[in-house]
Formats: sequence, structure tokens, C-alpha cells
Amino acid sequence: MGYLSQLFFLILFSGTILVILKRIRDIRRNINLGKATNRYEKRGERIKNMVLMAFGQKKMFHKPIVAFLHLFVYLGFLIVNIEILEIIIDGLLGSHRIFLSSLGSFYPVFISIFEFFAVAVIVSCAIFLIRRNIIHIRRFSGKEMTSWPKTDANIILTAEILLMLAFLTMNASDTILQTRGFGGYHHTGAFFFSSFLAPLLTGFSSETLRTIERFGWWFHIMGVFSFAIYVFQNSKHLHIFLAFPNTYFAQLKPLGYWENMPSVTKEVKLMLNLETPDPNEPASEVGRFGAKDVQDLSWKNLLDAYACTECGRCTSNCPANITGKKLSPRKIMMDTRDRLEEVGKGMQKNGKDFQDGKALLGDYITDEEIMACTTCNACVEACPVLINPLDIIIQLRRYKIMEEAQAPASWNTMFANIENNFAPWKFSPTDRANWKEKLD
Repeated sequence: MGYLSQLFFLILFSGTILVILKRIRDIRRNINLGKATNRYEKRGERIKNMVLMAFGQKKMFHKPIVAFLHLFVYLGFLIVNIEILEIIIDGLLGSHRIFLSSLGSFYPVFISIFEFFAVAVIVSCAIFLIRRNIIHIRRFSGKEMTSWPKTDANIILTAEILLMLAFLTMNASDTILQTRGFGGYHHTGAFFFSSFLAPLLTGFSSETLRTIERFGWWFHIMGVFSFAIYVFQNSKHLHIFLAFPNTYFAQLKPLGYWENMPSVTKEVKLMLNLETPDPNEPASEVGRFGAKDVQDLSWKNLLDAYACTECGRCTSNCPANITGKKLSPRKIMMDTRDRLEEVGKGMQKNGKDFQDGKALLGDYITDEEIMACTTCNACVEACPVLINPLDIIIQLRRYKIMEEAQAPASWNTMFANIENNFAPWKFSPTDRANWKEKLD
């Protein structure tokens, strides 16, 4: 590799890193718009969650065939791209397979393992493309799955197939050049899977093979760089990276547990004489009840939005959605992410006081959607990366009821009964056990 190629590679590599770091900064800034919440306790349990859910993809194995296909793609992406380290070093130094000297006879075994995962990725992605575009699996559809989310998935799957084909073609042509003693190509021995492609290339001249090998090398590395930039900028596949922190910071309490609002809890305790007021305590500022916009949600809610895989398992398990209601937990997460991006860009351009007259509740998510939720936690249970759409729904409901006083009449009756009778039903607590009198 000549000096100009090395210089071009250095510029390409540095530019990619800078673009990704800028995007990471923007995402971090947007997530930090959310309110504080403590997700740092029980470190050991959190690490276990991350290993099982993000890396091991435990929840995917309810459907083993799909789970193994997805695991091959995920592991293939992680493992094959370990070789990117060697490619980057070769690109910077102008060397050829620099790890050969340290691995020796194990080098072809090492690369053959990578090739196995490359083939597994090709097969799995092809099956996923068929499922999405020919079989039309139901959970891949929905009002929120407009042309862009569908196109995004197809772009990523096709890109992964092309990247793996480039990797195998590069290895096959490289191996042939080694056997011919072509200058600069050190002998490594054959690689198992790419050796099946070698017969298709043996008829070409060495110069043509070198062009094919260099094209495969540059296509693979430029494809990986472009893939990384694309994922961080525009794609739902950001979950490849964010699944790890999202599962680490997931709620450890039972799914039925709801976070109470401290101000309301304190007021109730004072009213019931469960707590004595402190005369020296300064009056606290009354904040907003519930959430109207993304800034009212917690930073974990906003991390959830960025980590959403758009797989649709939450929506396909939602009883409200199954019965024809407009609620789609996947749409809740996608809307939250879209609104967060809009607010983040607005603040970056116009400052922290940016106001555009819009809000998450009303302009993105409708009353009908949040009021259709049964709070059954089916969406939370189904999510493979431990996202909690219900928490966002509950906070939007709180705002609607407590700030705007727009609860349905039947709900207001229930609230009044709970306040007066300590139960949802309209009868005195003293009559609650009367049903026993009718028993024999």
C-alpha cells in the first residue's frame, strides 16, 4: 500500500471517528435533557442483566429459530469486525495481515472462524429480508412503520450481506495471490470458507486478482466506516451499541412497581399524619405533574427511546393493539425519539430556551393512544432490550389527569370512591365483608 493510500486511509479513519464522536456527544446531550433518576445501585445484578439480555439475547429465545438467526447476525457483526482492527493497522502502516507474525499457524484458523460467522450473517440476513419483504411478518407492519423504517431495515440487512461478501472475496483472492508468490502477499495458508470461492477466481491474472483483492479490502473497510456513521446518524440499529447501557440501567424492581411522585407522596403522608412537617424546611417548588414533553421524562426514558430496535414485539403482544385500539408501544418509543431529536436540534441551534409550540403529548402521541393502555406490562415483558414504554405512558397520563383534569368520567368516579371509600366501589368500607353473610 503506497503512501498516498495510507494518507487517504488516515483521513478516512479520522473523519469517521470525528463524525461518530460528534453524534455520540449529541445523543448524550439529548438524553441528559431528561430528569435525574437513580439507576446505579446493585451493580452485580445490572451487569448480569447486561450480559444475559444484551449480549446473550435471552428474551429472543422464546422463538429459538429466529433467536439463533439473530444471534448469528449479532455475533457475526461483533466478531467479524474484530478483524477490522487488523485492517485498520494494515491501512495505517501499509502492511499485509500484520497479525500473521504473532499468530503463526493459528492465523488461518482464526480467520476461518471469522469466515464462518460471515457466512452465518449472509444466510441470516437473507432469511430476514425474505421475512420482511416476501412473507410480510405482521409485527413488521403498523402505522408507525412508514416507508423509512422499512427501508432502513432493508438497507442494513443488504449492507451486512455485501460487507461479508466483500470480506470473503478479499480473502479468496488474497489466498490465490499468496500461492502465486505475488509480491507483498505473505503466505498464510488457506481459509476454509473463502476457499470455496477460489475456483471462481483462479482464471484471472494476478494483476486482476490484486485489483479484486484491493477492491474487496477498500469496500469492506469503507463499508464498515459508512455503516457506523449511518447507524449513529439515522438508523434504528443504534441499538447494536445502546442495548448494553440500556439493559444495564434497566429497572430492577418488579414490573408492577410504579415510581411515585415524591411531592404527592409527601403530601399524602402529611395528610394522613404519617409524617410530621418540618417548620425549618424551605418550601419546595411545585413541579409539573407527569410529563407533557420529553424534558419531563427521565433520562432513562430517553435512553429507552434511542435503544428501541423497532422489532414490534411490544406492539404484537399489546392486548389493546390486538383488539384494534390505536395504541402501539413501538410508536410511543419512536415518537419519543423523534421528538427528542427535534428538541435537541432546536436547542443546539437556538439555545436552551428553545420553544416550538409543540409537545410530545398532543403533537406526537394522542390522548386516545395513552388512554387505551391497560397497564398490563405485556410490552415491557416482551422487549428484548428491557425498554419500558409503559413508564412513558403512565407519565403522560399523569399530566393529562393531574395537570389538565381531563380524566374520563368513569375514572373520576373511581378516584372519588378510592378517596372516600378506600376502594373503587361505591359502598362503605364497613359493608365490605357483608358478602359472607350469604354463605351457607
